[in-house]
Amino acid sequence: MSIDVQKVLDEKMKKSISVLKEELNTVRAGRANPALLDKITVDYYGSPAPLKNISNISVPDPRSLLISPFDPKSIHDIEKAINIANLGINPSNDGKSIRLVIPAVTEERRKELIKVIKKCGEDTKVAVRNERRDANDDLKKREKSGEMTEDDLKKSMDEVQKMTDKCIKDIDAIIAEKEKEIMEV
Repeated sequence: MSIDVQKVLDEKMKKSISVLKEELNTVRAGRANPALLDKITVDYYGSPAPLKNISNISVPDPRSLLISPFDPKSIHDIEKAINIANLGINPSNDGKSIRLVIPAVTEERRKELIKVIKKCGEDTKVAVRNERRDANDDLKKREKSGEMTEDDLKKSMDEVQKMTDKCIKDIDAIIAEKEKEIMEV
């Protein structure tokens, strides 16, 4: 297969898997995970700042997160941002830090979360298949223009399919792992 097509396809597939992992990190599975707060931005002295840039986030026990702001004056802004983010978790403020107690997830909610992660997985698979189609189209153009023979085209397309199959297998493994994590009580 044309090396540049293979390289581009490999990078795009890795990027798709990385985006899926980031997306799954924000799904609350009943255990405390600092990644739950990754998308929260705080109005910090008039400009938006990611929560993780203005505070230290720790996991003192499996069911809670402790947010210690670098600037104690920003504690109310952080609390407000957490409430606005609608995580379904009420922050408790002791004046120096904010504690988030992660509630246990009900069986019904677990099933909803599994549907959400499976949809994320399917969306990622669609993206990977689109990348496969784009790579195959590129290869066909090269064959038409005379840059490669019909045999090379066939071999290259087989290689693209192998890469796609491997990527989809990886996606299924990631989803299965997250599903297992969600179903843990």
